[in-house]
Amino acid sequence: MRHNVKENLKKVLEKLPAGVKLVAVSKYHPAEDIEEAYAEGQRLFGESHEQEIRRKAGVLPKDIEWHFIGHLQTNKVKYIAPYISMIDAVDSFKLLKEIDKQAKKNGRVIKVLLELHIAEEETKYGFSLEACREMLAAGEWRELENVAICGLMMMASNVDDAETIKREMLLAADFFDEIKAGYFSSDDRFCERSWGMSHDYAIAVECRSTMVRVGTTIFGSRTY
Repeated sequence: MRHNVKENLKKVLEKLPAGVKLVAVSKYHPAEDIEEAYAEGQRLFGESHEQEIRRKAGVLPKDIEWHFIGHLQTNKVKYIAPYISMIDAVDSFKLLKEIDKQAKKNGRVIKVLLELHIAEEETKYGFSLEACREMLAAGEWRELENVAICGLMMMASNVDDAETIKREMLLAADFFDEIKAGYFSSDDRFCERSWGMSHDYAIAVECRSTMVRVGTTIFGSRTY
């Protein structure tokens, strides 16, 4: 059963205030679905498997901005470095360094978000707030010329309790303010607060998110 991508996309966009970007999570969905959203003006798409994203990038319009949204292994960076627009989930300095190295080889600067691990769930990746503070304070990241740290990303606990979700997102938003003031006050590129998915993006918007990742609500359940 094909979902009405056009209608679904429209409904999501109507709920987003000006200034909040939508990353349409297209992983596990065919190129035709992406083309349908593209025809409506959508340009940001999220994928989490290097082979799938390479295949799609090869056949779809070149002005699509591909976001790598899953956990990225260091050894896979080289495959996506030629064309990825943003890597949304950098969870270690080691990965940041590898992205810089591969971006340099390709003569480009790759935008990244630092992923925070705030939710209690063990399945989540990311820096603890303390580890993120330590990494930034150590200052080695300043020597990386081919990555642009553009903000923070986090995934709230996958629960029905709106208060828990809100608490976690606001903690991330406050941490963004701390990091912005401490390290990026004169860097306009550091501006993204990326939280909110299909089930909680309405809450995320209230919690100062500037970028939501919505898949199922637009494309339906995964098709492969």
